[in-house]
Amino acid sequence: MPFTVGFDWGGAGHAACVLDETGAVRARLDVPHTAAGLAKLVAALARIAPVGEMPVAIERPSGLVVDTLVAAGHPVVPIHPNVVKACRPRYRAAGGKSDTGDAYMLADILRTDGHRFAPLRQASDAVKALRALVRGRDDLVATRVGLANQLRSLLESFWPGAAAIFADVDSPVALAFLARYPTPESAARLGEKRMAAFMAQARYSGRRSAAELLARLRAAPIGLAGRDESEAKGEIVRALVVALERIVAAIRDLTARIEHDVAELPDGRIVMSFPRAGRINAAQILAEIGDDRARFQTADQLAAEAGVCPVTHASGKSRGVVFRWACNHRLRAALTCFADNSRHASPWAADVYMRARQRGCSHPHAVRILARAWIRIFWHAWRDRAEYEPARHLAAQKCAA
Repeated sequence: MPFTVGFDWGGAGHAACVLDETGAVRARLDVPHTAAGLAKLVAALARIAPVGEMPVAIERPSGLVVDTLVAAGHPVVPIHPNVVKACRPRYRAAGGKSDTGDAYMLADILRTDGHRFAPLRQASDAVKALRALVRGRDDLVATRVGLANQLRSLLESFWPGAAAIFADVDSPVALAFLARYPTPESAARLGEKRMAAFMAQARYSGRRSAAELLARLRAAPIGLAGRDESEAKGEIVRALVVALERIVAAIRDLTARIEHDVAELPDGRIVMSFPRAGRINAAQILAEIGDDRARFQTADQLAAEAGVCPVTHASGKSRGVVFRWACNHRLRAALTCFADNSRHASPWAADVYMRARQRGCSHPHAVRILARAWIRIFWHAWRDRAEYEPARHLAAQKCAA
Protein backbone atom coordinates (compact mmCIF):
# COMPACT_ATOMS: atom_id res chain seq x y z
CA MET A 1 0.00 0.00 0.00
CA PRO A 2 1.84 3.16 -1.13
CA PHE A 3 -0.59 5.41 0.78
CA THR A 4 -2.83 4.90 3.81
CA VAL A 5 -5.39 7.30 5.24
CA GLY A 6 -6.48 7.63 8.84
CA PHE A 7 -9.82 9.29 9.56
CA ASP A 8 -10.85 10.43 13.04
CA TRP A 9 -14.61 10.96 13.26
CA GLY A 10 -15.91 14.05 15.07
CA GLY A 11 -19.23 15.78 15.63
CA ALA A 12 -18.88 19.06 13.74
CA GLY A 13 -15.60 18.24 12.01
CA HIS A 14 -13.18 15.42 11.28
CA ALA A 15 -9.42 14.96 10.97
CA ALA A 16 -7.67 13.01 8.21
CA CYS A 17 -4.03 12.06 7.79
CA VAL A 18 -2.32 10.57 4.71
CA LEU A 19 0.91 8.55 5.08
CA ASP A 20 3.18 7.17 2.40
CA GLU A 21 4.72 3.70 2.51
CA THR A 22 7.65 4.96 4.67
CA GLY A 23 5.33 6.44 7.31
CA ALA A 24 5.97 10.05 6.32
CA VAL A 25 3.01 12.40 6.54
CA ARG A 26 1.90 13.48 3.06
CA ALA A 27 -1.15 15.48 4.07
CA ARG A 28 -3.22 16.52 7.09
CA LEU A 29 -6.79 17.59 6.48
CA ASP A 30 -9.41 19.26 8.67
CA VAL A 31 -12.78 18.23 7.28
CA PRO A 32 -15.94 20.14 8.24
CA HIS A 33 -19.02 17.94 8.47
CA THR A 34 -20.71 19.63 5.54
CA ALA A 35 -21.42 18.68 1.94
CA ALA A 36 -18.65 21.01 0.78
CA GLY A 37 -16.23 19.65 3.38
CA LEU A 38 -16.76 16.02 2.42
CA ALA A 39 -16.51 16.86 -1.29
CA LYS A 40 -13.24 18.71 -0.60
CA LEU A 41 -11.91 15.66 1.26
CA VAL A 42 -12.67 13.31 -1.64
CA ALA A 43 -11.09 15.73 -4.14
CA ALA A 44 -7.97 16.23 -1.99
CA LEU A 45 -7.41 12.48 -1.64
CA ALA A 46 -7.93 11.94 -5.38
CA ARG A 47 -5.14 14.42 -6.12
CA ILE A 48 -2.65 12.38 -4.09
CA ALA A 49 -3.27 8.93 -5.61
CA PRO A 50 -6.01 6.86 -7.30
CA VAL A 51 -8.83 6.30 -4.82
CA GLY A 52 -8.73 2.52 -5.23
CA GLU A 53 -5.14 2.53 -3.95
CA MET A 54 -5.84 4.60 -0.84
CA PRO A 55 -7.47 2.53 1.93
CA VAL A 56 -9.03 4.56 4.73
CA ALA A 57 -8.90 3.40 8.36
CA ILE A 58 -11.80 4.54 10.54
CA GLU A 59 -13.17 3.47 13.92
CA ARG A 60 -16.81 3.07 12.90
CA PRO A 61 -18.22 0.85 10.14
CA SER A 62 -21.23 2.96 9.15
CA GLY A 63 -22.40 6.52 8.75
CA LEU A 64 -22.47 9.30 6.20
CA VAL A 65 -18.68 9.67 6.01
CA VAL A 66 -18.23 5.93 5.44
CA ASP A 67 -20.88 5.98 2.70
CA THR A 68 -19.17 8.96 1.07
CA LEU A 69 -15.77 7.28 1.05
CA VAL A 70 -17.17 3.99 -0.26
CA ALA A 71 -19.11 5.81 -2.99
CA ALA A 72 -15.90 7.58 -4.02
CA GLY A 73 -14.15 4.20 -4.45
CA HIS A 74 -11.93 4.10 -1.36
CA PRO A 75 -11.46 0.76 0.43
CA VAL A 76 -12.71 1.49 3.97
CA VAL A 77 -11.16 -0.54 6.79
CA PRO A 78 -13.01 -0.41 10.13
CA ILE A 79 -10.68 -0.75 13.12
CA HIS A 80 -12.29 -1.50 16.49
CA PRO A 81 -11.82 1.23 19.12
CA ASN A 82 -10.35 -1.36 21.49
CA VAL A 83 -7.55 -1.98 18.97
CA VAL A 84 -6.87 1.74 18.71
CA LYS A 85 -6.85 2.07 22.50
CA ALA A 86 -4.41 -0.84 22.85
CA CYS A 87 -2.09 0.69 20.21
CA ARG A 88 -2.04 4.18 21.69
CA PRO A 89 0.96 3.53 24.04
CA ARG A 90 3.04 2.71 20.94
CA TYR A 91 2.84 6.36 19.89
CA ARG A 92 2.93 8.35 23.12
CA ALA A 93 3.98 7.71 26.72
CA ALA A 94 2.08 10.56 28.36
CA GLY A 95 -1.36 9.25 27.38
CA GLY A 96 -2.43 12.41 25.56
CA LYS A 97 -5.07 12.34 22.87
CA SER A 98 -5.96 14.59 19.94
CA ASP A 99 -7.99 14.25 16.75
CA THR A 100 -4.98 14.79 14.50
CA GLY A 101 -2.93 12.32 16.54
CA ASP A 102 -5.63 9.67 16.31
CA ALA A 103 -5.92 10.19 12.54
CA TYR A 104 -2.16 9.66 12.21
CA MET A 105 -2.30 6.60 14.45
CA LEU A 106 -5.12 5.02 12.41
CA ALA A 107 -3.20 5.58 9.19
CA ASP A 108 -0.03 4.08 10.66
CA ILE A 109 -1.84 1.05 12.09
CA LEU A 110 -3.25 0.42 8.64
CA ARG A 111 0.22 0.89 7.09
CA THR A 112 1.98 -1.56 9.41
CA ASP A 113 -0.82 -4.03 10.25
CA GLY A 114 -3.19 -3.65 7.34
CA HIS A 115 -2.95 -7.35 6.52
CA ARG A 116 -4.73 -8.11 9.80
CA PHE A 117 -7.87 -6.11 8.98
CA ALA A 118 -10.54 -6.81 6.39
CA PRO A 119 -12.01 -3.99 4.32
CA LEU A 120 -15.63 -3.10 4.85
CA ARG A 121 -18.05 -5.09 2.72
CA GLN A 122 -21.36 -3.38 2.09
CA ALA A 123 -24.67 -5.19 2.35
CA SER A 124 -27.32 -4.91 -0.35
CA ASP A 125 -29.75 -2.01 -0.31
CA ALA A 126 -32.60 -4.33 0.73
CA VAL A 127 -30.68 -5.55 3.77
CA LYS A 128 -29.67 -1.98 4.66
CA ALA A 129 -33.33 -1.00 4.55
CA LEU A 130 -34.25 -3.97 6.74
CA ARG A 131 -31.47 -3.07 9.18
CA ALA A 132 -32.78 0.49 9.47
CA LEU A 133 -36.30 -0.76 10.14
CA VAL A 134 -35.20 -3.38 12.68
CA ARG A 135 -32.90 -1.08 14.62
CA GLY A 136 -35.47 1.70 14.57
CA ARG A 137 -38.11 -0.66 15.92
CA ASP A 138 -35.78 -1.98 18.62
CA ASP A 139 -35.01 1.57 19.73
CA LEU A 140 -38.72 2.42 19.84
CA VAL A 141 -39.40 -0.71 21.91
CA ALA A 142 -36.72 0.42 24.39
CA THR A 143 -38.34 3.87 24.51
CA ARG A 144 -41.75 2.29 25.07
CA VAL A 145 -40.43 0.22 27.97
CA GLY A 146 -38.84 3.30 29.56
CA LEU A 147 -42.02 5.37 29.24
CA ALA A 148 -44.16 2.49 30.53
CA ASN A 149 -41.91 2.15 33.58
CA GLN A 150 -42.17 5.91 34.15
CA LEU A 151 -45.96 5.76 33.88
CA ARG A 152 -46.21 2.78 36.23
CA SER A 153 -43.97 4.49 38.80
CA LEU A 154 -46.07 7.66 38.58
CA LEU A 155 -49.32 5.75 39.11
CA GLU A 156 -47.86 3.88 42.08
CA SER A 157 -47.14 7.23 43.72
CA PHE A 158 -50.77 8.47 43.76
CA TRP A 159 -53.14 5.87 42.22
CA PRO A 160 -51.79 2.29 42.50
CA GLY A 161 -55.05 0.71 41.38
CA ALA A 162 -54.77 2.14 37.87
CA ALA A 163 -51.41 0.39 37.47
CA ALA A 164 -52.82 -2.95 38.65
CA ILE A 165 -56.17 -3.15 36.88
CA PHE A 166 -54.68 -4.41 33.59
CA ALA A 167 -51.70 -6.71 33.08
CA ASP A 168 -49.62 -4.21 31.03
CA VAL A 169 -49.80 -0.50 31.66
CA ASP A 170 -48.85 0.17 28.02
CA SER A 171 -51.50 -2.11 26.47
CA PRO A 172 -54.12 -0.35 24.29
CA VAL A 173 -56.92 -0.96 26.77
CA ALA A 174 -54.85 0.31 29.71
CA LEU A 175 -53.86 3.46 27.80
CA ALA A 176 -57.50 4.05 26.81
CA PHE A 177 -58.53 3.67 30.46
CA LEU A 178 -55.91 6.14 31.67
CA ALA A 179 -56.78 8.61 28.95
CA ARG A 180 -60.37 8.64 30.26
CA TYR A 181 -59.57 8.26 33.97
CA PRO A 182 -56.16 9.83 34.67
CA THR A 183 -56.83 10.50 38.39
CA PRO A 184 -58.69 8.76 41.24
CA GLU A 185 -61.21 11.62 41.30
CA SER A 186 -62.09 11.11 37.63
CA ALA A 187 -62.96 7.46 38.37
CA ALA A 188 -64.83 8.12 41.61
CA ARG A 189 -68.24 7.32 40.07
CA LEU A 190 -67.01 4.37 38.01
CA GLY A 191 -69.32 1.39 38.51
CA GLU A 192 -69.88 -1.97 36.86
CA LYS A 193 -72.23 -0.56 34.24
CA ARG A 194 -69.84 2.18 33.16
CA MET A 195 -66.91 -0.22 33.31
CA ALA A 196 -68.72 -2.67 31.06
CA ALA A 197 -69.51 0.11 28.59
CA PHE A 198 -65.85 1.18 28.57
CA MET A 199 -64.71 -2.42 28.00
CA ALA A 200 -67.05 -2.74 25.02
CA GLN A 201 -65.92 0.56 23.54
CA ALA A 202 -62.23 -0.27 24.05
CA ARG A 203 -62.77 -3.79 22.62
CA TYR A 204 -61.34 -5.42 25.70
CA SER A 205 -60.39 -8.99 24.86
CA GLY A 206 -59.43 -10.20 28.32
CA ARG A 207 -61.33 -12.84 30.22
CA ARG A 208 -62.13 -10.79 33.30
CA SER A 209 -65.52 -9.26 33.90
CA ALA A 210 -66.21 -5.65 34.79
CA ALA A 211 -66.74 -6.67 38.41
CA GLU A 212 -63.35 -8.40 38.57
CA LEU A 213 -61.53 -5.42 37.08
CA LEU A 214 -63.22 -3.05 39.51
CA ALA A 215 -62.26 -5.36 42.37
CA ARG A 216 -58.63 -5.11 41.27
CA LEU A 217 -58.89 -1.33 41.08
CA ARG A 218 -60.35 -1.01 44.57
CA ALA A 219 -58.18 -3.64 46.23
CA ALA A 220 -55.03 -1.63 45.62
CA PRO A 221 -53.75 0.78 48.29
CA ILE A 222 -55.45 4.18 48.35
CA GLY A 223 -53.35 7.14 47.26
CA LEU A 224 -52.91 9.97 49.74
CA ALA A 225 -52.10 12.79 47.32
CA GLY A 226 -54.02 16.03 47.71
CA ARG A 227 -56.32 17.39 45.02
CA ASP A 228 -53.75 19.78 43.51
CA GLU A 229 -51.01 17.14 43.49
CA SER A 230 -53.38 14.57 42.01
CA GLU A 231 -54.42 16.92 39.21
CA ALA A 232 -50.79 17.77 38.44
CA LYS A 233 -49.85 14.12 38.25
CA GLY A 234 -52.94 13.46 36.15
CA GLU A 235 -51.61 15.91 33.57
CA ILE A 236 -48.36 13.97 33.43
CA VAL A 237 -50.34 10.73 33.05
CA ARG A 238 -52.17 12.22 30.04
CA ALA A 239 -48.88 13.31 28.47
CA LEU A 240 -47.31 9.88 28.93
CA VAL A 241 -50.42 8.18 27.56
CA VAL A 242 -50.33 10.30 24.39
CA ALA A 243 -46.63 9.52 23.87
CA LEU A 244 -47.12 5.80 24.48
CA GLU A 245 -50.13 5.57 22.16
CA ARG A 246 -48.11 7.02 19.30
CA ILE A 247 -45.08 4.85 19.99
CA VAL A 248 -47.18 1.68 20.29
CA ALA A 249 -48.87 2.50 16.97
CA ALA A 250 -45.51 3.17 15.30
CA ILE A 251 -44.10 -0.12 16.60
CA ARG A 252 -47.16 -1.95 15.25
CA ASP A 253 -46.71 -0.39 11.80
CA LEU A 254 -42.97 -1.11 11.73
CA THR A 255 -43.58 -4.68 12.84
CA ALA A 256 -45.96 -5.27 9.93
CA ARG A 257 -43.47 -3.75 7.46
CA ILE A 258 -40.58 -5.84 8.80
CA GLU A 259 -42.58 -9.07 8.73
CA HIS A 260 -43.46 -8.43 5.10
CA ASP A 261 -39.97 -7.40 3.99
CA VAL A 262 -38.05 -10.25 5.65
CA ALA A 263 -40.38 -12.83 4.08
CA GLU A 264 -39.64 -11.34 0.64
CA LEU A 265 -35.86 -11.78 0.96
CA PRO A 266 -34.27 -15.16 0.08
CA ASP A 267 -31.92 -14.86 3.06
CA GLY A 268 -34.88 -13.99 5.25
CA ARG A 269 -36.58 -17.24 4.34
CA ILE A 270 -33.37 -19.10 5.19
CA VAL A 271 -33.28 -17.66 8.71
CA MET A 272 -37.02 -18.14 9.16
CA SER A 273 -36.66 -21.85 8.36
CA PHE A 274 -34.96 -22.48 11.73
CA PRO A 275 -37.15 -23.64 14.65
CA ARG A 276 -39.05 -20.81 16.33
CA ALA A 277 -37.05 -18.14 14.49
CA GLY A 278 -40.21 -16.22 13.62
CA ARG A 279 -40.18 -13.15 11.41
CA ILE A 280 -39.10 -10.33 13.71
CA ASN A 281 -36.30 -12.37 15.28
CA ALA A 282 -35.21 -13.58 11.84
CA ALA A 283 -35.13 -9.98 10.63
CA GLN A 284 -33.01 -8.98 13.64
CA ILE A 285 -30.49 -11.72 12.83
CA LEU A 286 -30.37 -11.01 9.10
CA ALA A 287 -30.07 -7.25 9.64
CA GLU A 288 -26.84 -7.72 11.60
CA ILE A 289 -25.31 -10.56 9.55
CA GLY A 290 -26.10 -9.12 6.13
CA ASP A 291 -26.03 -10.99 2.84
CA ASP A 292 -22.33 -10.84 1.92
CA ARG A 293 -21.01 -14.41 2.14
CA ALA A 294 -17.39 -13.25 2.17
CA ARG A 295 -17.88 -11.36 5.43
CA PHE A 296 -17.67 -14.49 7.63
CA GLN A 297 -15.19 -17.03 6.29
CA THR A 298 -15.82 -19.49 9.12
CA ALA A 299 -18.47 -20.26 11.69
CA ASP A 300 -15.97 -19.29 14.40
CA GLN A 301 -15.78 -15.76 12.99
CA LEU A 302 -19.55 -15.46 13.13
CA ALA A 303 -19.63 -16.81 16.70
CA ALA A 304 -17.01 -14.26 17.78
CA GLU A 305 -18.93 -11.42 16.10
CA ALA A 306 -22.08 -12.56 17.92
CA GLY A 307 -20.29 -12.80 21.26
CA VAL A 308 -21.47 -16.35 22.03
CA CYS A 309 -18.01 -17.84 22.45
CA PRO A 310 -15.71 -16.87 25.35
CA VAL A 311 -12.26 -15.32 25.31
CA THR A 312 -9.35 -17.48 26.51
CA HIS A 313 -6.31 -16.07 28.31
CA ALA A 314 -3.46 -18.61 28.52
CA SER A 315 0.13 -18.02 29.60
CA GLY A 316 2.42 -20.70 30.93
CA LYS A 317 0.53 -22.75 33.49
CA SER A 318 -2.27 -20.23 33.92
CA ARG A 319 -5.38 -20.34 31.80
CA GLY A 320 -8.60 -18.39 32.09
CA VAL A 321 -11.82 -18.21 30.11
CA VAL A 322 -13.82 -14.99 30.35
CA PHE A 323 -16.97 -13.49 28.90
CA ARG A 324 -16.63 -11.82 25.49
CA TRP A 325 -17.59 -8.17 25.87
CA ALA A 326 -16.40 -6.85 22.49
CA CYS A 327 -18.96 -8.03 19.95
CA ASN A 328 -22.06 -7.01 18.02
CA HIS A 329 -24.46 -6.70 20.95
CA ARG A 330 -27.56 -6.52 18.75
CA LEU A 331 -26.55 -9.75 17.01
CA ARG A 332 -25.89 -11.47 20.33
CA ALA A 333 -29.32 -10.44 21.64
CA ALA A 334 -31.01 -11.70 18.45
CA LEU A 335 -29.19 -15.05 18.34
CA THR A 336 -29.61 -15.81 22.04
CA CYS A 337 -33.32 -14.95 21.77
CA PHE A 338 -33.62 -17.40 18.88
CA ALA A 339 -31.65 -20.08 20.75
CA ASP A 340 -33.82 -19.73 23.85
CA ASN A 341 -36.99 -20.04 21.77
CA SER A 342 -35.67 -22.95 19.70
CA ARG A 343 -35.33 -25.28 22.68
CA HIS A 344 -39.13 -25.35 22.95
CA ALA A 345 -39.48 -26.69 19.39
CA SER A 346 -36.31 -28.74 18.81
CA PRO A 347 -35.50 -31.80 20.98
CA TRP A 348 -31.85 -31.45 19.97
CA ALA A 349 -31.74 -27.83 21.15
CA ALA A 350 -33.49 -28.77 24.39
CA ASP A 351 -30.89 -31.52 24.96
CA VAL A 352 -27.94 -29.16 24.37
CA TYR A 353 -29.46 -26.65 26.79
CA MET A 354 -30.24 -29.23 29.51
CA ARG A 355 -26.77 -30.78 29.36
CA ALA A 356 -25.27 -27.33 29.82
CA ARG A 357 -27.53 -26.70 32.81
CA GLN A 358 -26.60 -30.06 34.31
CA ARG A 359 -22.93 -29.04 34.13
CA GLY A 360 -23.76 -26.10 36.36
CA CYS A 361 -24.16 -23.37 33.75
CA SER A 362 -26.58 -20.55 34.45
CA HIS A 363 -29.52 -19.98 32.13
CA PRO A 364 -27.82 -17.17 30.12
CA HIS A 365 -24.63 -19.23 29.82
CA ALA A 366 -26.54 -22.30 28.67
CA VAL A 367 -28.41 -20.22 26.08
CA ARG A 368 -25.10 -18.89 24.73
CA ILE A 369 -23.78 -22.45 24.48
CA LEU A 370 -26.89 -23.42 22.53
CA ALA A 371 -26.53 -20.34 20.30
CA ARG A 372 -22.93 -21.36 19.58
CA ALA A 373 -24.13 -24.84 18.58
CA TRP A 374 -26.80 -23.36 16.31
CA ILE A 375 -24.27 -21.05 14.64
CA ARG A 376 -22.32 -24.04 13.32
CA ILE A 377 -25.46 -25.15 11.50
CA PHE A 378 -26.70 -21.70 10.62
CA TRP A 379 -23.40 -20.68 9.01
CA HIS A 380 -23.46 -23.64 6.63
CA ALA A 381 -27.08 -22.95 5.65
CA TRP A 382 -26.34 -19.25 5.14
CA ARG A 383 -23.16 -19.95 3.15
CA ASP A 384 -24.87 -22.53 0.92
CA ARG A 385 -28.07 -20.45 0.56
CA ALA A 386 -30.12 -23.42 1.75
CA GLU A 387 -33.01 -23.51 4.19
CA TYR A 388 -32.73 -25.55 7.38
CA GLU A 389 -33.91 -29.12 6.97
CA PRO A 390 -34.18 -31.18 10.18
CA ALA A 391 -33.80 -34.36 8.10
CA ARG A 392 -30.24 -33.33 7.20
CA HIS A 393 -29.35 -32.43 10.80
CA LEU A 394 -27.96 -35.73 12.03
CA ALA A 395 -27.71 -34.75 15.69
CA ALA A 396 -31.33 -33.61 15.66
CA GLN A 397 -32.36 -36.90 14.06
CA LYS A 398 -30.63 -38.86 16.83
CA CYS A 399 -32.48 -36.86 19.49
CA ALA A 400 -35.78 -37.33 17.69
CA ALA A 401 -35.20 -41.08 17.54
